[in-house]
Amino acid sequence: MMVNTRKIAEEYRLTHWAQVMQERVESGLSIRDYCKRIGVCQNTYYYWQRRVRQAACDLLPTVQTEITKPSVPAGWAVAEPAKEPAHDRAVIIEVGSYRVKAAADTDMELLAKICRMLVSLC
Repeated sequence: MMVNTRKIAEEYRLTHWAQVMQERVESGLSIRDYCKRIGVCQNTYYYWQRRVRQAACDLLPTVQTEITKPSVPAGWAVAEPAKEPAHDRAVIIEVGSYRVKAAADTDMELLAKICRMLVSLC
């Protein structure tokens, strides 16, 4: 069995930057002030912020995938069909303290944008 060192290194970097971002949120500082404080270029911070958010979105199950054993980031809830009449079916997605109700005819591109925005708020 061959170890994929690139994948391991990438996961390490993503974990490290996710922790940096969490510490920044907990510090209450703006991104600019926090970057100055730890000696990191803002562009580097924003680059890794995009990468961490994308990785979090990639962990989310797709709409077509049937959820059997959830694998979602901490603080997220599994999306499940709402318990409503068949004519009024919807999916409720919870991210942190936010809740989004999406009907069957909801634009998937819009829903993806909303999910990305909620990831940035958590």
